Amino acid sequence: MNDRYDPGYGGDQYELVGYDEYGQPVYRQVQTQQTYDPYTQQGQPGQQHQQGYGYDPYAQQGQQSPTAYDYGTRGQPASDYGSYDPYGTAPHQGGPAQGAPHDPYGHTAAGATGRQPRVAEQTAQQTAHIPQQAGPAHDREAPAEPQREYHTEQFAFVEEPDANSEDVIDWLKFTENRTERREEARRRARSRIVALAVVLALVAAGGVGYLWYAGKLPGLSSEDSKAGTATAAGAQKRDVVVVHLHDTKGGGTSTALLVDNTTTKRGTTVLLPNSLALTSDDGTTTTLAKSVEDDGSDGTRDALDTVLGTDIEGTWRLDTPYLQNLVDLVGNIDVDTDADVPDPAAKKKGEAPLVNKGQDQTLSGKMAVAYATYRAPGEAQNAQLERFGQVMQGVLRKISSDPQAATTTIQTLAQILDPSLTDKDLGTFLAGLSDLAKGGDVKTDLLPVQNDGTLSAQASAGVVKNVLGGTAKSPDKDAAVSVSVQNATGVKDNTEKARVVLLNGGFTFLESGTGTARATSEVVYADAAAKANAAEVAKTLGLPAGSVTKGRTSASADVSVVLGQDYKP
Repeated sequence: MNDRYDPGYGGDQYELVGYDEYGQPVYRQVQTQQTYDPYTQQGQPGQQHQQGYGYDPYAQQGQQSPTAYDYGTRGQPASDYGSYDPYGTAPHQGGPAQGAPHDPYGHTAAGATGRQPRVAEQTAQQTAHIPQQAGPAHDREAPAEPQREYHTEQFAFVEEPDANSEDVIDWLKFTENRTERREEARRRARSRIVALAVVLALVAAGGVGYLWYAGKLPGLSSEDSKAGTATAAGAQKRDVVVVHLHDTKGGGTSTALLVDNTTTKRGTTVLLPNSLALTSDDGTTTTLAKSVEDDGSDGTRDALDTVLGTDIEGTWRLDTPYLQNLVDLVGNIDVDTDADVPDPAAKKKGEAPLVNKGQDQTLSGKMAVAYATYRAPGEAQNAQLERFGQVMQGVLRKISSDPQAATTTIQTLAQILDPSLTDKDLGTFLAGLSDLAKGGDVKTDLLPVQNDGTLSAQASAGVVKNVLGGTAKSPDKDAAVSVSVQNATGVKDNTEKARVVLLNGGFTFLESGTGTARATSEVVYADAAAKANAAEVAKTLGLPAGSVTKGRTSASADVSVVLGQDYKP
């Protein structure tokens, strides 16, 4: 216990009088009894008030004045209030009578001192408050603590959140936002995957549907489904025009079919070899080259329809001068050339070629004609035919895709067309193929033909059935005289030349290889009934009539020919 509150310490004593509004104890000083000194001089009241409380001008030298505030039982200062009457009942002259004892508690009779009892209410008003000290343990007992009244300022933390609270809120918001972003990213990813799967499924279904419609599915190409493939291919819509290139200087013709498949949106240039066996107007077997020369456009078109099972809409006769003008009108063409083509107008050998071998060679009209009709020594006719196909492909890429502009180009040529094909029809047809060619949807195919000029069903199925939508129907082999040829001239190219001549003559060509060189040629027949045919073969090959003899022929041929050095193709 703190000794400050013990009685007798320093002459001061305190007692607990209650608690303040915050629950702190409130003490007051207990007044000690003092003896009144009658000889103590008192100043005038005016001087006392001027000196203030606790100041005694008549105190003995060397003594301390009483405590400034001596909290008595009445709560009044002892040093000043002993002679001062706050209520004005005491006289203003002098102090108490001499010899009368001083009553600090104001119990002296009024008649003796002239003082009135001190008011008790002043005690409660002047109690001392010692906030930082606690009274004795036994003095702490008090009545029940009054109900506390809470004020807003006591809970400032509710209205004023600190920085840590804001950090926690920000972190929660950040965590929530990041979680939402992750969920949104996962949702978008799932949506993209689903959309991609749908697109792939549609593309796959479309591809399969196109292959089925075009008859190119592997299952439909098997032997078990040939009938279904033919039906699908035959149901497609095709526009077909036959083109005959006539070499007005070198002679000979080259033929191609221009096919526009409006169903599959694809085009094809089908090259037809001159050795293709056809049936002429009189029912005899002939070749494509001979049919073009003898039967003309109408007869050849009908024969091609019979052999290929197609429906050709028109014939375009394109002589080399018109081809030259056509290339110049479209502004030259670009071709990947496969050979150096000499200039036909060159006077000396060794001069620079007119057309150089290489890729993306730009050809003018004159150069295009030279390249389309060029056939190197010893080359087969198919090599020249493929060059003609390259030139036609270049023309299709350069001609206008506008039907009206393409028609104007055809009209500018001023050529006489076949009645079956007008300027407008040809211009519109070429404009459609040009649009496909510029998109890379026009290809070139060579019709496979056997040595005897007939079509093999297996070899020609890809072109005749899928491209042309027809059925191969070659003339009966028995309808033509079969001729086997053995080359004994020492010149390898003579076999091919003889084959072309015989096919053009309406004969069936059978190759018998190469034999030892000999000076004279020989035409042999086995039966007397075949003597006339043997004479016709010799005449067709340009051999003398004396070269025809009766002898032994090969088993598969009606007439056998051995070409000697006297053969001049």
